[in-house]
Amino acid sequence: MKRIFKDCRVVTMDSPVNDIDGYQVKEHCNILVEDGVITAVGENINDGDCEVTSLGGRLVTPGLIDSHTHLIHAGDRAAEFEMRLNGVPYEEISRRGGGILSTVKATRAASVEQLTELAVPRAQALMRDGVTTIEIKSGYGLTLKDELKMLQAARNLGEQLEVNITTTLLGAHAIPPEFQGHSDDYINLVCEEMIPAAAEDDLADAVDVFCESIAFTPAQCGRVFEAAQAHGLKIKGHTEQLTNQGGSALAARMGATSVDHVEYIDMVGVETLARHGTVATLLPGAFYFLRETQKPPVNLLRKNGVPIALATDFNPGTSPFASLTMMMNMGSTLFGMTPKENLYGVTRHAAQALGLHNKGQIAAGFDADFAVWDLNEPAQLSYQIGLPSLHARYLKGERSSDL
Repeated sequence: MKRIFKDCRVVTMDSPVNDIDGYQVKEHCNILVEDGVITAVGENINDGDCEVTSLGGRLVTPGLIDSHTHLIHAGDRAAEFEMRLNGVPYEEISRRGGGILSTVKATRAASVEQLTELAVPRAQALMRDGVTTIEIKSGYGLTLKDELKMLQAARNLGEQLEVNITTTLLGAHAIPPEFQGHSDDYINLVCEEMIPAAAEDDLADAVDVFCESIAFTPAQCGRVFEAAQAHGLKIKGHTEQLTNQGGSALAARMGATSVDHVEYIDMVGVETLARHGTVATLLPGAFYFLRETQKPPVNLLRKNGVPIALATDFNPGTSPFASLTMMMNMGSTLFGMTPKENLYGVTRHAAQALGLHNKGQIAAGFDADFAVWDLNEPAQLSYQIGLPSLHARYLKGERSSDL
């Protein structure tokens, strides 16, 4: 089926970030779509034998991509948030059953159906923000059964809603209570049971690890990456959020599509990302919520040509924010990124962070996933928060009806 979208103002994102052309608004543009794929973009496109849709001169961007979320979980940590603000130290909160293990307990107690139902409004909030693709991690189950349960709930979400879902096994998110003091044994479980099962059941597209002083060592993370690749899964990393463990460089050398957080990455890490084409995904929501002071080295990443993505990191403990456009604003106000860098960060570079070569641009050969906005210019996506500006979302050329 052929369809032409006429009378739109298109921001294609089809040039590298250091080239202004892809970010410039192309006036009086048409987008030709065939069988869900863009076949032509321009002013003079033959619309014979096509279904015609006029977009009324509105601004069109690629559909936004949230490339790092923890959307599947049960429970919340609002009480913990309040305790922290009342001066209760984290150690005491943890002793009372708070912290990540409280989310683990609630998630283990929930069924696949309950986890899916809880995630629906979270995903819909992102969709109302112009998001057409969401990455969802596991990591709050920390047993074979519960990690697979989380991944199944994420797959179910993609079947219930009009949104693209990619899934990531994050079994190596934290050391579960039953393995305290035996982290190598837990890594054995991740490598020898979780990864093979997730791959066999087609529940995961990628595997992630938390390489940090409070989580897993670079050597343990390397084992996880090797197991993932042996089963044909992409790799990603939570790295350099709290300390510099060298996890970013390790992940890049092993072919990771992205490393995420990276507040403490050093020059060696940045140069390694640049050399291997690995995306640095910044998560300003967690930086803001935790009131951190160590910013990711944006200038260093820029100077070395490292692609920068932005994501919500939506999770119950450190970034309970379901707005990717708010992350774009934070990218500027907290990290000094430009509106152009922000938009690349949630489209072209976000697609690269997920290894999705058919999304993130409005160009021939790409999926016809785009967002239509009641806005004058793309900088407004980074400038204002809370005002409804999304007119419509299209997935493979079909207008979404479930906002």
